[in-house]
Amino acid sequence: MSNVTASENKIEIKNFSFYYGKKKVIDNLNLSIRSNQILSVFGPANSGTTTLLRSLNRLCDLNHEAHMEGEVLLDGKNVYGNDVNVTELRRKVGVVFEVPTPLPLSIRENVCYGLRLVGKSRREIDEAVEISLTQAALWDEVKDRLDIPAMSLSGGQQQRMCVARVLALKPEVILIDRACSGLDPISTAKIEESMMQLKKEYTIIISPHNIAQASRVSDRVAFMLMGELVEEGTNSEIFKSPKDQRTSDYITGRFG
Repeated sequence: MSNVTASENKIEIKNFSFYYGKKKVIDNLNLSIRSNQILSVFGPANSGTTTLLRSLNRLCDLNHEAHMEGEVLLDGKNVYGNDVNVTELRRKVGVVFEVPTPLPLSIRENVCYGLRLVGKSRREIDEAVEISLTQAALWDEVKDRLDIPAMSLSGGQQQRMCVARVLALKPEVILIDRACSGLDPISTAKIEESMMQLKKEYTIIISPHNIAQASRVSDRVAFMLMGELVEEGTNSEIFKSPKDQRTSDYITGRFG
């Protein structure tokens, strides 16, 4: 039995299955995600990792063929309940996608876009822009040029700006879906350093772009295969002494 209490878990996934039409892409998943830790969820193509991340803030609702069974509990409340405000859920559970998605606006306006929609004051916006860009390890690079087009930033800077845009809304959980897959090693390192700092305040769930990244940044890791959870545990448990041969084979490059 685990010694972790329910209160230490930010998210509880219970008997969760997810379908696109008749195709089941996640099969009866049970997984606890602890507060203020980084969980890496990885596996080969078609393992359901991206679908899992998107299901946590109901982005999968945008596909009319999608449906689910089971529960996803955020702080004990089912995010698929009929009384859930999905907009508020997506503020609490922010997502950074694989490809940077800057808006055709300035750096400042990208970061504060969501804040303007909810009517924050200029002082609140200026403060949030500085704090979130600092948390995303980008402030020092752009503080003197906040009004230039965000599209003029490098790919790595754009991705960190997208992290800042999520942080400006003060989420509780951050989903990071292969956000370093197209970046150079220096940019990747900066994002990984940011994640290590951000977990002090946020719960972070990543679908890493490779096994090495998972081993570098994760507190816990979960290996999925064809929509099933094969094994979950601490970083050292999975990478040093996995219990399932399929896990061992994947992380050592024997398949995938």
